[in-house]
Amino acid sequence: MAASEKDVEVPEIETDGNVIAVAAVAVVSVLQKSLDVNKYATKKTIAQGLLDVALLTANASQLKYVLQVGEKHEFYSLMLSLISLSIVLQVTAGLLSVLIGILKSYDSTQIDVIIPILNQIALGFVTGALFCDIIKMNFGLDPALPVNSSLPH
Repeated sequence: MAASEKDVEVPEIETDGNVIAVAAVAVVSVLQKSLDVNKYATKKTIAQGLLDVALLTANASQLKYVLQVGEKHEFYSLMLSLISLSIVLQVTAGLLSVLIGILKSYDSTQIDVIIPILNQIALGFVTGALFCDIIKMNFGLDPALPVNSSLPH
């Protein structure tokens, strides 16, 4: 018979009055009694998915802005390339994640070998998108001062 969360016993640890040790034992006790790993993983996955959607939406908005400004933007070609590449990498990583989720439902040793490889490839795509976003943000979309402006004397 499996023990329920309420039946979890915290082992006795000799704290010798050490405040940090007492606090650590209390935290471990609370976590063991209240942490539902499946619930935490589900919430984390949902939050990560929402952040991915937010990043994709931000990239689409930036692409719209760069296309509206057009060639007048100082780094038009670079920004257009980086934003487009970032969107392609994000969508590809998302599709790979869906594929991984589908493949996990099958029980095969060949698939069990392929899934970690696909996971690493998806991670590479996400890292590439992050790299593009970092480079892109360094060139900025809204310069603080126009490029050809003169400062008052």
